[in-house]
Amino acid sequence: MADQKRDYYEVLGVAKNATEQEIKAAYKKMAIKYHPDRQGDKSEAEKKEAEAKFKEAAEAYDVLHDPQKRQRYDQFGFAGVGGAAGGGYQNMSMDDIFSQFGDIFSDLFGGGASFGGGFGGFGGFGGGGRGQRKPVHKGGDLRLKVRLTLKECATGVTKKFKVKKKVTCNHCHGSGTENGSGDTQTCSTCHGTGYVLHSQRSVFGMMQTQSVCPDCQGEGTIIKNKCHLCGGTGVVTGEEVVEVKIPAGVQDGMVLNVPGKGDAAIRNGVPGDIQVFIEVEQDKNFIRQDNDLIYNLLIDVPTAALGGTVEVPTLDGKVKMKIEPGTQPGKVLRLRGKGFPALQGYGYGMGDLIVNISVYIPETLTREEKQALETLQKSNNFHPSQSSKNNFFNRFKQMFG
Repeated sequence: MADQKRDYYEVLGVAKNATEQEIKAAYKKMAIKYHPDRQGDKSEAEKKEAEAKFKEAAEAYDVLHDPQKRQRYDQFGFAGVGGAAGGGYQNMSMDDIFSQFGDIFSDLFGGGASFGGGFGGFGGFGGGGRGQRKPVHKGGDLRLKVRLTLKECATGVTKKFKVKKKVTCNHCHGSGTENGSGDTQTCSTCHGTGYVLHSQRSVFGMMQTQSVCPDCQGEGTIIKNKCHLCGGTGVVTGEEVVEVKIPAGVQDGMVLNVPGKGDAAIRNGVPGDIQVFIEVEQDKNFIRQDNDLIYNLLIDVPTAALGGTVEVPTLDGKVKMKIEPGTQPGKVLRLRGKGFPALQGYGYGMGDLIVNISVYIPETLTREEKQALETLQKSNNFHPSQSSKNNFFNRFKQMFG
């Protein structure tokens, strides 16, 4: 597999306007094709490649089947879903992926049905093969809103939040038992498997289906003596200081995902995530346009006519800029590299500072000033030439065209 992540729609082979059913069907097709139990006598290298593609398909499906994740991905790419779907599927075990998405095959295998072969075993989805995998509990996701200045967006910043959330119980360390493993016993209903089997006759012969054990809820064990502090869940309500690193280049409305910092899951399951919503304060000087900054520079008539040097603010402080004699209102100057950095995954380099020139016309004049202007008005240099009129008209058309 290449280091560069592939577009999730490309991974599943679907169009960007694909329906939920089309996405689900495409993932099923890929998961069956690259499932470990279907690799047979292939070489170790081929098996590893199939496993990587299986995980890649699971990561793509995790984002595209979820309407909120899909919307963020469509708008912001990988950055909109935290750079990866839930923390990097290539680093997850196959068991974790099976536990998270195994139910997608229920309509193919009758809720975990075993047909005595025919589909190559499919351990983890049916009976046999790898044995049953117990469900993995997932903690709830949390949402935070962070308000940033334009400069913080440009440089990146680390924010700390005190978050009220579900945390692991300190007394039982998440096990839910009062005194440790001695307080649990194997479930007598499922005999520790976490599932119960049901047999029924069909036109295909005897067929077995499985379902989660109703007594232990798939745990395989039952707590005899529950923790007095958490009541057997392994989690309690508490507070935690969460540190969020916000990368340079973020924009208003973006959502960053912080994996593993949400609610703790019951009995040491997988913790949830925190979704950080970015809100950017309006800046008194600049308007942001993609990675460029726009600044309106207001100069006086003498400076526009005679030229001069002015100070222009940037995100790093003020810089001096030369105004050429005869500078017209609406002229645009550009300071290279004084804009925003490109957000990771959205290009390279820095944007520019675009300076729009406006000329201030005095609203009140003294008698002497009026006389001076009346004298200047008689000079041909103070009347626009035809070429100047054409240039102004062309800029006007570009503005509204």
